[in-house]
Amino acid sequence: MTRIPSGRDEHFSQIPAMIGSSPALTRMQRIIRQVAKVNASVLLLGETGTGKELVAKEIHRLSPRGSGAFVRVNCGALPDNQVASGLLAQVRSAFNIANNHVGTIFLGDLNLTTSRVQIELLRVLQEQQLHGLMSVESTRLDARLIAASSRDLHQAVAAGQFCEELYYRLDMVTIYLPPLRERREDIPLLVTHFLRINNEQNLPRVLHVQPKAMEMFCNYAWPGNTAYAWIY
Repeated sequence: MTRIPSGRDEHFSQIPAMIGSSPALTRMQRIIRQVAKVNASVLLLGETGTGKELVAKEIHRLSPRGSGAFVRVNCGALPDNQVASGLLAQVRSAFNIANNHVGTIFLGDLNLTTSRVQIELLRVLQEQQLHGLMSVESTRLDARLIAASSRDLHQAVAAGQFCEELYYRLDMVTIYLPPLRERREDIPLLVTHFLRINNEQNLPRVLHVQPKAMEMFCNYAWPGNTAYAWIY
């Protein structure tokens, strides 16, 4: 049986926000540390629930821009004809524009954008300017860009369903986030971690996991990756 420790989980990854020691996770950690040092745009590809936003936050935290704001933009909710102003509103709410307090802009759900939003977003990135609806003034877009998609955008480009120019502008570095079924070695660590959290918050406490139960967890396909390995 697996006993639930009362202290910190063993075999935590070298990056505090991640739990696991599988080759897939270790490889991703190494790429994250390397990418964080440079200012290149990053494209995160992974299924729903694999932790794309949390990887983006980790890259931001480890980067030279880590002291700046982290702004999450829901690309699927951007209006077709107001991309620049929609971005500006969200950026202004987090950035200190007057002091040019740069940081990271996370473009989430990029695969949900319409073709018109993709074209407008490309224009914003090319001009590096954000314009308000009722103002002639503009704000320079001085921030690191990290985009995320639950669909392979290279295939979407080949199918004519995603703007090729936008894809190549954002795809300076691609990081693939493996689903749980591709790193089953981490599942016992995750079970231990989440059970300990449960024990700290609820009664009765679970002191151990029977081998058959752990085997079931490890063999499960985890659709949706709802037990993702993050504590941020």
